[in-house]
Amino acid sequence: MGLLWSMRPVPETKPGRRFQKNNVQTTVKVVISVYEGHLANGFKHHTPITSASVERSSLTSGVHRVEVIEEGIKGTLFIPPGSGPFPAVLDLSGGLGGRDEHHSALLASHGYVSLALEYIGFLNASGKLEHVDNTYFETAFAFLKKHPKVCPDKVAVMGMSFGVSVTLAMAAYSEIIQPKCVVCVNGFHIMPLDGSLADVYAALQQNVDKIRYDEKMRFIWRDLLLPIPDDPTKKVEMGKIKCPVLLIVGEDDQNWPSSESATDMKKMMEKAGNSHLLTLLSYPGAGHLIEPPYSPHVRFSEFKLLEAKTKVMMVWGGETVSHSRAQENSWQKTLAFLEEHLYDNSRETTRC
Repeated sequence: MGLLWSMRPVPETKPGRRFQKNNVQTTVKVVISVYEGHLANGFKHHTPITSASVERSSLTSGVHRVEVIEEGIKGTLFIPPGSGPFPAVLDLSGGLGGRDEHHSALLASHGYVSLALEYIGFLNASGKLEHVDNTYFETAFAFLKKHPKVCPDKVAVMGMSFGVSVTLAMAAYSEIIQPKCVVCVNGFHIMPLDGSLADVYAALQQNVDKIRYDEKMRFIWRDLLLPIPDDPTKKVEMGKIKCPVLLIVGEDDQNWPSSESATDMKKMMEKAGNSHLLTLLSYPGAGHLIEPPYSPHVRFSEFKLLEAKTKVMMVWGGETVSHSRAQENSWQKTLAFLEEHLYDNSRETTRC
């Protein structure tokens, strides 16, 4: 798979491009070509010696994709083939906004009903950005639980990047969201007690002077939330979490202080006596964008600032080989974690 995860944009393309498939219902087509000699650029002007095409799909045959716009929530529901009922995952992507369906499509292909929830980037009638409150996530979780294809007592939450703080806060405080387990990828636990997304955004805006830049003036955000506060009222109370937690960390994350946050979370859980619920996977040389395996490593790319409605170049971090190995290993461990806690080590869905 090295031919896939080591891919780079050709030099003449626009800088900051990120290899990303928006439409999960169609396959990714990759053409592998062999040329005479070494080519640094100008591939289009040369005839390859030979070529082969491969196709990759996020959806297995029979998975149903359903648009969800009801009960005040917006998202996409993916349902595996079969009669069910199935375990389920509430999928909270990162701070880019919109709807990232890639993880949910793959999870449905592995036997989980998954709801890719849209929760960032909503604009009101005047065009101003609005932040959803905690009730929004509770409504989404309740919607998933009562779906006829879902085992109501086997629902997990998966948060990536910005979605991690929401995942942890809901698991710790919500009386409605009581997940069977949670998966968190490269995020943080910094959120005021009884706080919301609006509070997190406000804290970030207060620390804009901590933004750093690399040698090409690309944004590095990880210092926005450093140092990790000592005040427990400014962090999710990890001792209140009562379900298994899988925490995935890229040690070269340049977007969030995920390593420092993970270390503090572990200490908090050890002090509270619930550290037996924590599984921590920390990967040296891995950056922020830990995607499912065999997707090209992206060290930096263009990013839209929702508040300012402008685009900047963001540094995500990671070294290609180490990052790609982390993507493969963490995805295998994620599937094993969900299998253990949602399927009770059995694929007999009649147990639901």
